[in-house]
Amino acid sequence: MTLTELKYIVAVARERHFGRAAEACFVSQPTLSVAIKKLEDELNIQIFERGTSEVSVTPIGEQIVAQAQRVLEQTLAIKEIAKQGKDPLIGPLRLGVIYTIGPYLLPTLVKQIIDTVPQMPLMLQENYTLKLIELLKQGEIDAAIMALPFPETGLMVRPLYDEPFVVAVPVGHHWESRESIDADDLKQETMLLLGAGHCFRDHVLGVCPELMRFSQNSDGIQKTFEGSSLETIRHMVASGVGITVLPRTSLPAKSMLDGSTAKTDAGLLRYVPFREPVPDRRVVLVWRKSFTRLPAIEAIFDAVVACNLPGVKRLDLPVNVN
Repeated sequence: MTLTELKYIVAVARERHFGRAAEACFVSQPTLSVAIKKLEDELNIQIFERGTSEVSVTPIGEQIVAQAQRVLEQTLAIKEIAKQGKDPLIGPLRLGVIYTIGPYLLPTLVKQIIDTVPQMPLMLQENYTLKLIELLKQGEIDAAIMALPFPETGLMVRPLYDEPFVVAVPVGHHWESRESIDADDLKQETMLLLGAGHCFRDHVLGVCPELMRFSQNSDGIQKTFEGSSLETIRHMVASGVGITVLPRTSLPAKSMLDGSTAKTDAGLLRYVPFREPVPDRRVVLVWRKSFTRLPAIEAIFDAVVACNLPGVKRLDLPVNVN
């Protein structure tokens, strides 16, 4: 039994496909398949059931894959321990960020890191929440910036800030002169949402659960359209297709809310705040328990705090385990 074989079975369990798992491990499919068959023969059990279109994990295989994941995490911990004698702020830090935070935080965050800890360059990756959690557990990234809630993971979590939501409407919309909007009013409009997999989509559906019904019904709820990114949705709103909900940091610098007054964005959009209680999301920094470069985590936290993020509520809350 080798660490490479354990890495292979974890990849297959994740991808549910030998070909995709081989690509993720940067090996050929025959190499991966032979190694897994060798491990199954050694253990005298079947870890995977091979179907025509998908691979499934056997009940005993589930236990073996879970243990293999723990072994791989501990292996990474050994490597991290070996670095303890060195400066934990020297060397790259692999940071993941969800799609609805990255474009609005990273430009300022990267500059802050360059100014304060230039010896710790960031290796960045944008992805979905669940994928970032997988990458963290596999040791492919060191930390991630995400939004709560997400499934229980056993990862360390430090709150960064609470970010309110705003409503974006096209100029000429009957809401453009409102000082605020009630969340329940959203069901009266044609809403534009992110596609499945984006946690911000779930946040918006949490604000107005009726939007989960995707066709017009007796309550007057309009059909909901989906976009691939917040910027795509913003342009669709500007063209008059519908309205949307956006996180506060995604507003362009020249389109900031001034008290209860919504200002235009290039003459095409109006941003209107929600009525109290304003819906928001909690943005957090997440890392593995076994990650030993804690000063690096602290440097990321300090850099985020130093970023100019208008409208957010900065937090000074203790670290907890999710």
